[in-house]
Amino acid sequence: MAEIILKTPDEIAIMRESGRLLASVFDYLDQHITVGTSTMEINDLTERYIVDQLGARPASKGQYGYEYALNTSVNNVVCHGIPSDSQILKSGDIVNVDITLEKGGFIADSSKMYMIGDVSPLAKRLVDKTYEAMWEGIRTVKPGATLGDVGHAIQTYAEKNGYSIVREYCGHGIGREMHEKPEVLHYGIQGKGVTLKEGMTFTIEPMINQGKAKVKTKNDGWTVVTSDKKLSAQWEHTIAVTSDGYEVLTLRDDESQG
Repeated sequence: MAEIILKTPDEIAIMRESGRLLASVFDYLDQHITVGTSTMEINDLTERYIVDQLGARPASKGQYGYEYALNTSVNNVVCHGIPSDSQILKSGDIVNVDITLEKGGFIADSSKMYMIGDVSPLAKRLVDKTYEAMWEGIRTVKPGATLGDVGHAIQTYAEKNGYSIVREYCGHGIGREMHEKPEVLHYGIQGKGVTLKEGMTFTIEPMINQGKAKVKTKNDGWTVVTSDKKLSAQWEHTIAVTSDGYEVLTLRDDESQG
């Protein structure tokens, strides 16, 4: 069984740079993701920016046979949505854009929700509460805490607000590989699971549904949707455990650390 890989300060510095570059990709996309944009346009803009402007690599391209630089998950798509020329964003849509970037041998992974045009109050509430649920998990991270603490914080917040947690997909360790140990569940029991140590790096990326938690995978083998066709939202950051807490390595300019 693979061990959890603790990163050195030098390695975390490289991951911090990968994370900074990835955050800049979202800042760039903020100008381009709007009504009338196709999800394939988002993919192509992202790949060109990562490669040509940042001198980095879109790490999801070629991973597990996947052909694209990102996932675009619209409305009732939970995760792993495939970009398409025919999928044109329209007013009222919500879309998760999930991007991985490798620079200097280390990978950063993050996703952001975009609300397109005039979004309903119920959709906006789901997006906002999912964001806060992610932060509820992040704020529990420190040496001596457990992954059960992280999952419990996310689950408690989401369910208190009337939502359900997708259980089939989770966060993950990250570093030289996109997916390392440990698995980071978005539900759990306080005090249970892996104890956090300085140098751990992993993602926290809750998928939260407006309706029931049940999901299914479409025939393309990638796209995961809600079984009841209700909306789903997700946010994701890459986190490092520090000596006294956490650092969000993929923090964007419009955010603060906690």
